[in-house]
Amino acid sequence: MGAHALRNPVAIVGMACTDFGEHWDRDVDDLLVEATQGALAAAGGLDVQNVDAFWLGSMISGVSGLTLTRPLNISHKPVTRVENMCATGSETFRNACFAVSSGAYDIVMAVGGEKLKDAGYSGLEMPSVPNDGTPAVLSAPAMYSMIVPAYARRYGVSEAQIKEAMTHIAWKNHGNGALNPRAQFRKAVSKETIAAAPSLAGNLSVFDCSGVADGAAAAVIVRAEDAYKYTDRPLFIHALALDAGSGTGRFDSDYDYSDLSEAAVSAKIAYAQAGITDPASQISLAEVHDCFTPTELVLMEELGFSERGKAWSDVLDGRYDRSGALPVNVDGGLKSFGHPIGASGLRMMYEMWLQFRGEAGERQLADLRYGLIQNQGGSPGDLVSAVTIVSGSA
Repeated sequence: MGAHALRNPVAIVGMACTDFGEHWDRDVDDLLVEATQGALAAAGGLDVQNVDAFWLGSMISGVSGLTLTRPLNISHKPVTRVENMCATGSETFRNACFAVSSGAYDIVMAVGGEKLKDAGYSGLEMPSVPNDGTPAVLSAPAMYSMIVPAYARRYGVSEAQIKEAMTHIAWKNHGNGALNPRAQFRKAVSKETIAAAPSLAGNLSVFDCSGVADGAAAAVIVRAEDAYKYTDRPLFIHALALDAGSGTGRFDSDYDYSDLSEAAVSAKIAYAQAGITDPASQISLAEVHDCFTPTELVLMEELGFSERGKAWSDVLDGRYDRSGALPVNVDGGLKSFGHPIGASGLRMMYEMWLQFRGEAGERQLADLRYGLIQNQGGSPGDLVSAVTIVSGSA
């Protein structure tokens, strides 16, 4: 029993990502077509008819595989529509990789897209499954704001110190996004402006919350042994891990909101698959699910990048800055790049595609070994988390 590495390795040979933002003049069809055609072009001009199967990730912008076949004008192709809350993009990618590794298909595509602006959701509230009425009705910012006082109590840190670290994270990610032509928010914001913003929920201000965006991303996946037929610089997949918690955290008197254990479990599985024993030194860059700034803070500990109770000081020391020892969210993260739910996990992968190919422009990092992607859905105590590990060599 166990969660093993892929017996037959796979690789990405083409990727594309649309601009993320408020695309009032475009619908989800337009975005899916742009991402898909871009990925096919990057894979040596592959024809869509040569793709054996598709996995489509979307939370609210379409149902069934027809959401993809209609705009692509294709038929008689297997298309699986996937949803796993905000981890939908990574879940789509994970299943597509399994299909190739199993030998079921030779060439597949993972596509994720969302058109949130047309749905009328502000980002504070999202549709939920009907229940018996016992769960508290809380906005996403309210649920994640609970991390701050809980973390402070657990580690004896003042909320003011944590807020300073949150401000640094927002400042860092907006600065990174300013260098990214595809990001929703492309303007650096001063720490003074971030710190002075009024509270939205608890210690969270608008600068602590990710953007609500439209967008799409896509990847072409083949067996690793075939990768160089399509590109001279493939991206190889070393680990695919997913963990779903019990969803009972909010009802458990022992849960205090200071940790995201599902992220820790999925990371542990991914490290075992990739043979990583010291993630703090072996991981060269990470894209993590910074839906809110305290989320990124806690994830540094869950992923083994910081010691427990020390992430806030590592953040302030610049460890996770673009010029730091372990750059995190170099493309701006959800905070600056935006968060069209079905596309976010694949957007994170797209930054890895650019970085390991040396195509990230002003954001380009040097001496890359392994890249990590952590994409999650839900809220503290009610979470799913996916961790993927990649590199530029098989």
